[in-house]
Amino acid sequence: MKYLLIGLCAFSTFLSVAQTYPTGAASVGPATNATLERASYPTEYFRNPLDIPIKLAANFGELRANHYHMGLDIRTQQKENLPVLAAADGYVARVVIEPMGFGQAIYIRHPNGYTTLYAHLNKFYPALAAYVDAEQYRLKSWQVSLDIPAGLFPVKKGMFIAFSGNRGGSQGPHLHFEIRRSSDDTNLNPLLFGMPVTDDVPPVILRLAIYDRSLSTYEQTPWIIPVWKTAAGACRLDDSVVIVGATHISFSISASDSQSGSTNPNGIYQATLYKDGTPISSFIMDDISYLDTRKINAHIDYKTHERGGPWLQHLSRLPGYLAPTIYQNTLTPPRAVASATGLIHAPDGVLDLADGLPHPILIEVKDAYGNTTVLKFQVQYRPTPSSAIQAVPLPGKSFSPGSLDGFEGENVAFYVGENSLYDNVHIGCTIADSALEALSPVYTIGSTVVPLQEPLLVRIKPRMTPLPADNESLARSKEKIVMVRTAGGKKDVVAPEWLDGWASARFREFGDFQLVEDRNAPVITPVGLPGLPRLYDGAVLTKAKRIAFRVKDDLGGIRRFRAELDGQWLCFSNDKYLDFIYEFDKHCPRGKHVLKVTAEDVAGNSTTKEYKFTR
Repeated sequence: MKYLLIGLCAFSTFLSVAQTYPTGAASVGPATNATLERASYPTEYFRNPLDIPIKLAANFGELRANHYHMGLDIRTQQKENLPVLAAADGYVARVVIEPMGFGQAIYIRHPNGYTTLYAHLNKFYPALAAYVDAEQYRLKSWQVSLDIPAGLFPVKKGMFIAFSGNRGGSQGPHLHFEIRRSSDDTNLNPLLFGMPVTDDVPPVILRLAIYDRSLSTYEQTPWIIPVWKTAAGACRLDDSVVIVGATHISFSISASDSQSGSTNPNGIYQATLYKDGTPISSFIMDDISYLDTRKINAHIDYKTHERGGPWLQHLSRLPGYLAPTIYQNTLTPPRAVASATGLIHAPDGVLDLADGLPHPILIEVKDAYGNTTVLKFQVQYRPTPSSAIQAVPLPGKSFSPGSLDGFEGENVAFYVGENSLYDNVHIGCTIADSALEALSPVYTIGSTVVPLQEPLLVRIKPRMTPLPADNESLARSKEKIVMVRTAGGKKDVVAPEWLDGWASARFREFGDFQLVEDRNAPVITPVGLPGLPRLYDGAVLTKAKRIAFRVKDDLGGIRRFRAELDGQWLCFSNDKYLDFIYEFDKHCPRGKHVLKVTAEDVAGNSTTKEYKFTR
């Protein structure tokens, strides 16, 4: 117990530091008013940021892996390089260039207290592009986040600011457009600002799921019932009365929305649950902050989606889904409900059916334009020997939201923060043999169907026998050891911290963990465009437009790439973490040159190659 307490204290210290420096994952703010009426925003201030009619590929609050969609995805006719225009007067306040995420983005701050963002851009307008290029070379970094002094780049409404593209996390050409409140950087639903989108199409409810809330939502298979559309704005179940074998239940729904003239399924704006004519719980996609967007994993049925099922949005708040939330709860305070395992926390949206009577249920779903769809039925508790809701217990120790807890074995330990879990759940640790070159067995910790809000701390003691005798050799040996997490074909590689012979690393998901010694350096390979020459030592590149390299590592963790042309740093892009690319420009004039490139992996193994070429 002494060592467990020490470990928990250390983990608590890490969490407090981690909360001071957010990682960029976002936070869900409260709906703007408790009556769920549309907030008051200027509706004639911002223009369409493109010169073509707005057709949406995605709307605000749409469901994504580990985050909400934070703006509008505007179609660009399946093309890149459409002119992007400033939505209103203001000045360029920030520019971001990154491999994933926004790719290339411009932030414009406006005098009315709002900021607009334009992302996945191909090129900035010339004056801004020249400034960014100079800053990249000053900082010696392609990836930058530049706060730009006010007034340096003023813009007028409708002014050309960039060309649209497909950079970063984009999966097809489009413009990602956001509106934020400048004072706190909270993202606001752009459809509430009068953007020219025609919508008279009500949302569609596709499925209803029912949960036994005496069980963890992660340790059951919910009863999923198809929902049938009967008319515009109305739908039904096969049975008008749903009989359940649990006294306390909650619902989730699978629903989508679209706009006039489009069949593309987008997210819904608002859903409200009524029992016996009384509103029980509601959520609304009015405003979301980039501090807690990962809390989407508490809003959805994470387990069902992780296993290939549909997106399901809970109509109740899970006990570990802490404020701020998108939910507008109507019963205060939350109640304690008796279950087979004692008292459970039942927040708003959990229905008490213990009286055995049929209760009228109404689920109302709206889009941002007020188009509404309603599902009506009755639900009744009746003890039954079998249930459509199946308990699926997980092995291990019971963990609860709000508790800092962990497990310590002889050679492995893990710790779960007090704000990590959204619901009660069992978390276990099993051991399996690993390859001979591995420095530990494979430890399976938890289940990948259980999400984490805050990182999991994993500690593993390596099986290094014998350890290097002197401290210098021991330090060099530890530098080559990485902790690897694998799950579902995905691999995360982290250089651990060391304390008292234990390696420690933090991960955002459960999975299989082990220590591996990595002494293999990355492989650097020049690549070329079809019909154009690629780089090799002595190459003549007078007709080439670019130089590109593909960098591969056996464990997949590239930490650093650096290129020097004639001894001076040269800017290579790395869009989508694919090839490293340099487009010929003023930094490489015509003539003979020497290019040196270096790639380094997470363990510090590096490869350097040098090429002489003529341009």
